Amino acid sequence: MTSAPGNAVAERYDLRVPRYTSYPTAPHFSDAVDEATYRDWLGSLDAGQELSLYFHIPFCDSMCWFCACYTKIVQRYEPIHDYLGVLHREIDLVADALPARLCARHLHWGGGSPTLLTPEDWLSLIGALRRRFDVADDAEIAIELDPRDTTAEYVAALATAGVNRVSIGVQDFDSDVQAAINRIQPFEVVERVRSWLRRHGIDRVNLDLMYGLPRQTTAHVLDMVDKAVSLDPARLALFGYAHVPWMKSHQRMIDEAELPDASARLEQLLAASERLQQHGYHAIGLDHFARPDDELSLALEQGRLHRNFQGYTTDEARVLLGFGASAIGQLPQGYAQNLSPLRDYRRHVEEGRLPIARGFRLSPDDRLRAEVIERLMCDLGVDLKVVCDRYDRSVAELTSSIDALASLVDDGVVHVDDGHISISERGRPFVRLVAAAFDTYLATGQKRHSRAV
Repeated sequence: MTSAPGNAVAERYDLRVPRYTSYPTAPHFSDAVDEATYRDWLGSLDAGQELSLYFHIPFCDSMCWFCACYTKIVQRYEPIHDYLGVLHREIDLVADALPARLCARHLHWGGGSPTLLTPEDWLSLIGALRRRFDVADDAEIAIELDPRDTTAEYVAALATAGVNRVSIGVQDFDSDVQAAINRIQPFEVVERVRSWLRRHGIDRVNLDLMYGLPRQTTAHVLDMVDKAVSLDPARLALFGYAHVPWMKSHQRMIDEAELPDASARLEQLLAASERLQQHGYHAIGLDHFARPDDELSLALEQGRLHRNFQGYTTDEARVLLGFGASAIGQLPQGYAQNLSPLRDYRRHVEEGRLPIARGFRLSPDDRLRAEVIERLMCDLGVDLKVVCDRYDRSVAELTSSIDALASLVDDGVVHVDDGHISISERGRPFVRLVAAAFDTYLATGQKRHSRAV
C-alpha cells in the first residue's frame, strides 16, 4: 500500500467540493436554459447521433437517512403508475423534437428505486422506449436495484427486457450501521438477489458500497468489502457518505456524533481500496473498482474512460437525454434539467411542453475546463498542452489554476511539470481537490457540496 497522507493532511483538505459528474456542476444551472432552448438543441442534433438515455424513478417505500437523491416516499402503487404514464408521454415529446429516429447505445434507470415498478409496467416502459428509439443490439441496459424490494419475478422481467447490467445498493452489511441509516438489509437478502440475476444470465453486476457512515469503523469497512467480493461483482463503487442535512432534512435523523472524522474517513477509504486491490480489482478514478477484464478497466487502459451523471462509464456518446422529474441531460451545447416538483413536471408534460426547469449553455472556456477536469477525474492526470491545442487555446490561460495547486504539490498529492499534471497514488483520494483548481465557478467549502474525502 502506498504511504498514506498523515492526519494533518487529511484535516487540512477536509473541504467541500463537487463530485464533478459534470462541469459546470448543477448548482450553477439557471433558468436561462428553458424549454425553447432545449427544443432547439434537440432539433439541431445530427440524424446519425448515438444517444445515452437516463430515466429517473423518484419513488421509494421508505427513506434511507443517508440518501441525497431526489425521491418521494409512497405506500401505494397508484402514484408510481400515474408517473409512468407521464414518463411515456415525455418520451414521445422528446422523440418528436428530434430530427430523426435516433439510436440509443446506453440506457440507465435510476432513482429513487426503479425496483418498485411492477414487471408489467417495466416491460411496458421499455416497450414504449423501443417504439420511439432504435436500441442498439449491443446496448448497455442498466438499472439500479434495491434488493429489499426485488423479487424473482422482477428479475425475470428485467432479463426479458434485455437488461444486462445491474447496480445493487448495499452501503454496508453491518446491522448496527444499517440501523443508524435506516436501511436494514441482511447479507442474505443481497446474496439471494445475486443468485436470481445469475440464474437469468445477468452477470454484469455492480455493488454500491459506502464509507464514512455513522457507527462505521475501518473493521466494518473491511468486512463489508470481503462480503461484497464474495458475491463476485464485476465492479464495485466505494462512495463517501455526503452529510448535507441543510439540503436533505431527513439526514438530521443521523447522529453527527456517530460520524467518523476526516482522518477516520480517509483511513476507511484507503483500507478498503487496498483490500479491493488485494482481491484483484483495479482502482478506477476516485471511487470505482473493476475486474481486470471488465469494460471499465479496459477503457482506463486505452484512455477511453469517461464520467457523467451516473459516474464512471465507457459511454462515449456526446448526448445524454434525461427523462423524469429532476433528470439532467447533456448535449453538445450544454446541460438541461427537468423540473423536480412532481406536480410541475406532470403539468408541463400533460400540456405538451418539455418539462425543463433550468440548465447551462457551455462557453468555449467551459468545454476546455470540462475536458481537463474529466481527464483528471478519470486518468489522474492530463497533458494541458494537448487539451489546449484541441481548443486552440494556450496553457498560459490556465496559469492561475496551475498556481492554485501549489499546496497540493507541496504535500505530494500532485506533480506539475511543463503542463503535465499527474496525481500520485497517495493523492488519489484528493483528486476532486485537484479538479477544483480548474473550476472557475467554485467557492471551495460551500455547504452545497460534500466533503472532499
